[in-house]
Amino acid sequence: MAAITVIGIDPGSQRTGWGVVREVSGILALVECGVVRTGAGRGSAAPAGGGDSGFSRRLARIYHELGEVLARHRPDQAAMEQIFTAKNAASALKLGQARGAAVAACAAAGLDVSDYAPTLVKKSLVGTGRAEKEQVAFMVRRLLNVRAEAAAHWPLDASDALAVAICHLGMRRLAALQRR
Repeated sequence: MAAITVIGIDPGSQRTGWGVVREVSGILALVECGVVRTGAGRGSAAPAGGGDSGFSRRLARIYHELGEVLARHRPDQAAMEQIFTAKNAASALKLGQARGAAVAACAAAGLDVSDYAPTLVKKSLVGTGRAEKEQVAFMVRRLLNVRAEAAAHWPLDASDALAVAICHLGMRRLAALQRR
């Protein structure tokens, strides 16, 4: 079985997690993970004209930093968590725009994006769609054979992104078995 490298992305307007996982002959390995931190809008008050240049800069940061990760690792496929909830319409819109910036970065790198519901990602790793972030992080460490001490500095957004990549690889294997 040929090696495949997947980037998983957990989009957010303040923190966008990403994680790159390589699979060779059914063995998963961590390549790298991190978080694009855009800040919580410090100095991004809307100008008198009604635009939000601060938020636009945050979206640009997501696009450019993910673009750098994609250029560095050249993944074969991309997977992203779908948006499932937001506190209000404005939050949902901003989250959707952040997700769009991440999708655009993948598209610019020539990658289509596979979408996964958060409950499917959790269920595929933990066995329940209502798992807590810490449970997901634990299973990500186990599946990637990473010691807890080595992963202690990972933000939960990065663990969530790695979980999306792992879920994608599992779904890919399942689809291959169904084609047989």
